[in-house]
Amino acid sequence: MSREVNLNTEHKSNTPAEIKDCWQTPKFVFDYYDRRFNFDMDVAASWSNAFIPHNHLGEQFSGLFLDALTESEWGKFNWCNPPYSNIMPWVTKAVDEMNRGSVTVMLIPSDTSVKWFKKAFENCTECHFISGRLSFINADTQKSVAGNNKGSVVFIFDPKSPVKKSVHLIDRDSMK
Repeated sequence: MSREVNLNTEHKSNTPAEIKDCWQTPKFVFDYYDRRFNFDMDVAASWSNAFIPHNHLGEQFSGLFLDALTESEWGKFNWCNPPYSNIMPWVTKAVDEMNRGSVTVMLIPSDTSVKWFKKAFENCTECHFISGRLSFINADTQKSVAGNNKGSVVFIFDPKSPVKKSVHLIDRDSMK
């Protein structure tokens, strides 16, 4: 018996709407990938949570970072932890940037039931599932908050990668 899966759903969250899109990546996760890619742009960051202070693309406006999605070319090596309320435009932009020659490393929820996950997986060169839940940083308090109800995955979109698709499981604690 086959079961139909609705791929049009967005990521569901119990986080209050006013702070849902303002969480910062745990620094050790950013550092783990920065050692490999030496990022020049933190594309989905705001002034308050950018890891590359003078190289981020936009302030939040109505839940979207409009400049980063519509008016800007990204850097050569990009870190992206997008607002989880609307991930698809960020995946689309990462694919477009890869086709333009840029590398994007994107941290998003590990939710295979949604349309953006399928698009990211089909277009990435690497997929890293992170074992263990990440505790993201509250933008207001700058404190790590436990209780993340989903796992995380990192998609790498690298136009020059000799590998066309590889999938890995990375232990969260080994990233520290």
